[in-house]
Amino acid sequence: MPMSRMLYQLARRSREAGELAVSHGTPRRAAKLAAVVGTLLVLINQWEAVTGAVSMDWLKVLLTYCVPYLVATYTSVSKDLQSRRQAMAAEMEVYGKIRNSRG
Repeated sequence: MPMSRMLYQLARRSREAGELAVSHGTPRRAAKLAAVVGTLLVLINQWEAVTGAVSMDWLKVLLTYCVPYLVATYTSVSKDLQSRRQAMAAEMEVYGKIRNSRG
C-alpha cells in the first residue's frame, strides 16, 4: 500500500475517532464514570488529605479524575469504531451477494 494512502487512511480514522470522542453522548458517559471512579480513587489515594492529616495534592486529584475519563472515552470510541467496521463489512457482504446474483 502506498505511503500516501496509508497516511490518508490514518488521518481519516483519526478524524472519525475525534468526532466520536466529542459526540454521541461519549463525553457525558465518560464524565459520569470518571466522577464515580475518580471519587473512589481520591478517597483511597488521598485519604490522609481528605481527613485533614496532610495537605491535598490537587494535581494528583485532577489526574485521578482525568485517567478514568480518558479510559472511558477510549473504550467508547473503540467500541463505536468496531461497530462501524462490522456494519460496513456486513453491508459490503450484502452488496456483493446482490451484485453476484444479478450477474
